[in-house]
Amino acid sequence: MPETGVQSAHIHERAGKTLGDVRLQEAYKSSTLRLYTHRLQAMSEVPGFDSLRDRARAIKAEVIEHLDEYLAEFADSVERQGGKVHWAETAEEVCGAVRRIAEAAGVREFVKSKTMVGEEVELNEALESAGIRGIETDLGELIIQLAGERPAHIVAPAIHKTRQDVAELFADHLHSERTTEPERLTAIARRALREAFSRAGLGVSGANFAVAETGTIVLVENEGNIRLCTTAPRVHVALVGIEKIIPRFKDLAVFLRLLGRSGTGQKLTAYTSLLSGPRRDSEDGPAEMHVVLVDNGRVRTLSDEKMRESLYCIRCGACLNACPVYRKIGGHAYGWVYSGPIGALITPEFNGISQARELPFASSLCGACREVCPVRINIPDLLLHLRGKAQTQHAPAASGAPRGEKFSMQLWAWAMKRPRAYEWGSRLARLAQRFWQRGQWIPKAPVFPMSRWTDQRDFPALASRTFRERWKKRPGG
Repeated sequence: MPETGVQSAHIHERAGKTLGDVRLQEAYKSSTLRLYTHRLQAMSEVPGFDSLRDRARAIKAEVIEHLDEYLAEFADSVERQGGKVHWAETAEEVCGAVRRIAEAAGVREFVKSKTMVGEEVELNEALESAGIRGIETDLGELIIQLAGERPAHIVAPAIHKTRQDVAELFADHLHSERTTEPERLTAIARRALREAFSRAGLGVSGANFAVAETGTIVLVENEGNIRLCTTAPRVHVALVGIEKIIPRFKDLAVFLRLLGRSGTGQKLTAYTSLLSGPRRDSEDGPAEMHVVLVDNGRVRTLSDEKMRESLYCIRCGACLNACPVYRKIGGHAYGWVYSGPIGALITPEFNGISQARELPFASSLCGACREVCPVRINIPDLLLHLRGKAQTQHAPAASGAPRGEKFSMQLWAWAMKRPRAYEWGSRLARLAQRFWQRGQWIPKAPVFPMSRWTDQRDFPALASRTFRERWKKRPGG
């Protein structure tokens, strides 16, 4: 079983373990760089891609500013199509609604497609405690379910696993042959999942988008398991975060062009399913369709005018692939189901800043996340906002930051206001660094806070001449 609750306070220890694991370092680096490169290629093939991003941002802003109206319209549209709508304020209410639906249907086993909301509310664990077993059907989610872990990436949950890891998991849990051939591993998973689909009376999915105008649930995928989850069982339950609403059916074209390209570099995912209510006469599909509209911290985020922009996110994972911090420390270091730059925003928002005050500081503020976001969320600006909130409202002690950090900042501020002191300090630092300098780098700094930096990386040595000294020596200077 994966750990439960928010574990973000342990980000430093978890990051240290990942940084010390050569295999994980290579796995995260190769996978994220591949996805990042694919995005660049896919983006270059669309004329006016930035205009498309502007349009998507404007649509999301419109929804979030009038969310109550669009939610009411969506609920009415779902019920008009024959579906049933459930409103859930907390994770417990989400799990309770699904449990009651499962019990009413008389099922003890359900199949579940990839849904971050399901991970967020810990649906599998809650229903298993009630004697209802869930089986993940997305290949990546199945792998981490067998491993008893959380997703390591929004789009690619098993990004940190090698073929050897998967072979061991399948042999131990699915009692299959030990093979590292991707085709044979896929065939092993397919056989196991087909049996699950044939048994399950309940299928659970998430939603990439939910169209207010038509009550349509939109799901995108590359494996086909979502389509089986939503059509093979007699009952389908869709977990929908309230921020997933888009106003009109025509708006869907904007987001579909952005989502695949931003997430995996595809023009369009292999399967795009549009679900509007249960089956009609002569149709395939479930006899019942239930939509659970999930708050779980989103309304609290909506109430903060600064932070409501984070609700624009379409969960493409592009910011993770671009982030230099995520590439090094991996997804599990963030301590909850959402990782990377967007996880550093919504984990404190959905759970309260006191539960995840460390996350906004796990960023270099380089702006790479903002550059790739398909809806142009200003993530660095929002992280700074959360840092201020963390320091003023939830400092680790009554005195705020650690004494060493406070003293360092005070000394830096004092020197920056006094050019002569700054100049002499720079000279002294250049002299002192000779004891630890190796070429152009300092492998091990002796004092805090630089010692924290060199625990995991080298620090660039100060140049032999300052900018001012070089400027004076320029021709004509």
